[in-house]
Amino acid sequence: MNILFIGNTKSTFVERDFKMLSKYHEVTQITPPKSKEKWPEYISRIKRSIQSSSLAFGWFAGWHTFPMVHYAKKYRKGSIVVVGGYDAVSFPKINYGAFSNLKERIPAKYVLKNADMVLPVSNYLMKEVMKHTGLKGDSIFPLPTGYDSEFWKPNGHKERLVLTVADARDLRRVKIKGLDTFVKSAKYVSDAQFIVIGVENEAKRYLENIASNNVEVIGYTPNRELLPYYQKAKVYVQLSISEGLPNTLCEAMLAGDIPVGTKRGGIPEVMGNLGFYVPYNNPIATAKAIKKALDMPYTLGLQARSRVASLFPQKRRDYLLQKVINVVALIKYSSLLHRISAKHGEGIKANIQRSYANPKEVTIDLNITTQ
Repeated sequence: MNILFIGNTKSTFVERDFKMLSKYHEVTQITPPKSKEKWPEYISRIKRSIQSSSLAFGWFAGWHTFPMVHYAKKYRKGSIVVVGGYDAVSFPKINYGAFSNLKERIPAKYVLKNADMVLPVSNYLMKEVMKHTGLKGDSIFPLPTGYDSEFWKPNGHKERLVLTVADARDLRRVKIKGLDTFVKSAKYVSDAQFIVIGVENEAKRYLENIASNNVEVIGYTPNRELLPYYQKAKVYVQLSISEGLPNTLCEAMLAGDIPVGTKRGGIPEVMGNLGFYVPYNNPIATAKAIKKALDMPYTLGLQARSRVASLFPQKRRDYLLQKVINVVALIKYSSLLHRISAKHGEGIKANIQRSYANPKEVTIDLNITTQ
């Protein structure tokens, strides 16, 4: 099958899907442009590629996937859009989320309402998509990202180290990820070391200025260098105002870290009843939870690993994504779409959600009858 892939593979979770699809299909990748001057050629490339593709697949709903969905619809090709977080939420007070402003809401809503299938990475994002678009959910199927538990694994040694990882270059990202709360909480846990990884530029300068002596702020770190930090840390902290399905939290729990997090977005879908929940933007409550987590036995971290390994394996995402692609390629964009969605949509969704709820149930039947 020829697939047009829209997304920036510098993001680990986007790269994973691209590599998986490339194993089984002829995949043409187009990266969204960074400058306005390149947009006309970008749109032209999508138009040409759609015509010679069987299906279009894009990460995130926005201006960059708008032409993909538009031309897929025009030429009656299947289209799939993965919803990762920002593209489904609205936090107008901090101007975060595609639905918090008109400029981004217009393309996001168009993409989500016109794609043949929308794949939010969490149940939380599915509800947000339905809330902001008015969709009933027939074409929306939560499909979580997957993780390699053979790579992200503990090494048996934990230090009195508290860790958080986030891509942040400005103060807005600091607030979104709760990094200021993390750094402020460190002064109340003086006998532990705190490390923030992935912070650059203005964000790094700000956090270093407010940090106590037991805080270290580190810039971008590739995965192979990041793994030892996860393995050393006893506690991992996710203090975001919103998350789709937090990748770094999943990676850290696989490495045996005890989680502390806000009860926001998809964070509870990862943590479940393990670890400790704290209010957003509350350093004192966060420090108390971190102290409790540091005093917990190592076995709690192993339970955290077991939860993520069973709920979000990479193999399950690969398997279900292949099934979804086959369904969309079969349906394409025709009157058949409406008949099959109405007749079989809830059944498909139920099968996927059963797999999500029951980690052992991997053989999902997404086959449908078109007669």
